[in-house]
Amino acid sequence: MTQYFAASAERIRRAARFVPGGVNSNFRLGISPTPLVFDRAEGPWLHEIGGARLIDYYLGMGPMVLGHRPEPVVAAVRAQLERGILYGGQSEVEFEAAELVCAMLPSAERVRFSSSGTEAVQAALRLARAATGRGTVVKFEGHYHGWLDNVLWSVAPQPDRMGAETAPAAQPGTRGQERASAIEVLSWNRADLLAERLARGDVAAVIMEAAMCNTGAILPAPGYLEAARAACTRTGTVLIFDEVITGFRVGPGGAQGRLGVRPDLSIFGKAVASGFPVAGLAGRADLMDLFVTGGVMHGGTYNAQPVAMAAAVATLRELARPGAFDGMERRGRRLMDGIAARLAAAGRPASVTGFPQIFHVGWGLTAPPANYRDILGADRAGYVRLTVALLEQGVRALERGAWFLSTEHDDAVIDQTLAALDRALAVL
Repeated sequence: MTQYFAASAERIRRAARFVPGGVNSNFRLGISPTPLVFDRAEGPWLHEIGGARLIDYYLGMGPMVLGHRPEPVVAAVRAQLERGILYGGQSEVEFEAAELVCAMLPSAERVRFSSSGTEAVQAALRLARAATGRGTVVKFEGHYHGWLDNVLWSVAPQPDRMGAETAPAAQPGTRGQERASAIEVLSWNRADLLAERLARGDVAAVIMEAAMCNTGAILPAPGYLEAARAACTRTGTVLIFDEVITGFRVGPGGAQGRLGVRPDLSIFGKAVASGFPVAGLAGRADLMDLFVTGGVMHGGTYNAQPVAMAAAVATLRELARPGAFDGMERRGRRLMDGIAARLAAAGRPASVTGFPQIFHVGWGLTAPPANYRDILGADRAGYVRLTVALLEQGVRALERGAWFLSTEHDDAVIDQTLAALDRALAVL
């Protein structure tokens, strides 16, 4: 155990008497050298209870695209708290948020809000089954669409149980999971395999991350999204993009706006509300209106909760400003290039891929990965050692290889990060 984070380790140990493992999400377990406990945050900085001040590239697992405690969001939330917290009815602020989403996201003709991406995924799949009268859903290896039983398949399948790339074997993601009855798994970035499967005419929906960011930060192969769109249109299949990570993060229109392919339905979350629990489902009017005219149920006490909606409106206004993404684009690219150059100079093979606002360092990879199977070649244990060394130099990066950037990571912070990487590599 490194001495730097002994206070967090001890607090986690004591908290485990009341909270299993001392954490409230299993994704926070197993962090090396220990799950951290924080006191406060601002801009690109986190303050750990033992006194460590860290440059943050977790960013709450993605939501803090404007940095921690962005003043426009804080002010909007304070103002809404003075007006009310929960009405059991509608509010003007939720309608304003909806208009902003529909103006920014290319596929959005209608939108419904929820509290988490997991919920929005379930609403999307329900709509697709209702609209098509079909039951089967196709997803892809390494893509994550929430922690519920019907979609937690082959998110991180074991190599010796995966089967052939042309016929993957679906693997459950947890003990206690219900058997898959309507989910089929394919290998991503293979347009031929997808077209062949959809040709049977029994698939209600294809759901994918438009760019694969939960496992790596892998861009679609040239023409792949276009081919998926064409195959879905040809077979009457609903195409769903899960943009919980990329939505409003890689550009005002998300990955679909950046890559130029429009799905039928889109799921978004994380960056939309600067850390407040907001997610949503948006898409074609004829599909979304089935919630009203087609007997499709969608509900939730906290859907469009006014305080969270105020945070969403303030966040989206900031992201909709002309040039809002220019700084992240430039500084994120400089950080990516700086990391790649330093690892190469140190004789550490690695692939640095993705968008400047969310990228992935594949420690040990000698070529950019195209899908989950390629990511398996990364040296995860070696990369974890690097993240621990970076923590001790004042930089917090996700152990899975992802780096999230915010508007508050200025050039001075990027310089400090690259200097910390030099020191960490020297330690290793």
